[in-house]
Amino acid sequence: MTARTTVVIAEDSVLLRDGLVRLLELADFEVLAAEPDAERFLASVDTHRPDLVLVDVRMPPTFTSEGIRAALVVREQHPDTAVMVLSQYVEEQYATELLSSHSKGVGYLLKDRVADTSDFIAALRDVRDGGTVLDPEVVSQLLIRSRRRDPLAALSPREREVLDLMAQGRTNAAIARTLYISEGAVEKNVSSIFTKLDLPPAEGDHRRVLAVLRWLEQED
Repeated sequence: MTARTTVVIAEDSVLLRDGLVRLLELADFEVLAAEPDAERFLASVDTHRPDLVLVDVRMPPTFTSEGIRAALVVREQHPDTAVMVLSQYVEEQYATELLSSHSKGVGYLLKDRVADTSDFIAALRDVRDGGTVLDPEVVSQLLIRSRRRDPLAALSPREREVLDLMAQGRTNAAIARTLYISEGAVEKNVSSIFTKLDLPPAEGDHRRVLAVLRWLEQED
């Protein structure tokens, strides 16, 4: 017989915790522990070394980030344990932090998804098997966050072309010849690039160099 997938749960809501235990056991998972706070959860993970953990983002005592912090500890100390995070809302910062630590065997779902039990169980199995499962709403919010944090995303296609040529060391005259536009048009694009990259005139700063550095950071 194939060994059942072992699970440890961290969820402070008694109703949801008990419901998850029953749901998982019906799906042939073996729930080794279901804890109401992060401290007990981590102790149970150390003791049982489960195949998979389910963790609520917000847990006692402050109901802020205890759960996700515990999930990050599991990722670091027990890298072979798959992690599924459940959250009432999209916590962009925490989702990014969790995924950046290790993208295999990790999931982030909104609690509403638990209601669709077949899809939820399938998601748990995917994560257990090393997959990555993200709630569509989480993906949407992370994309929005990424665009907000990337100043280059605000550049027009022409401005990107100009910045690319600046990164190659071209002068405004050389850029104008390459793109078949006037030097005046190049100057307007360069000025717009400085504005969009938040590079105001400042003594001791070479804005052209700083803009190119931003471009190179993106290319890396």
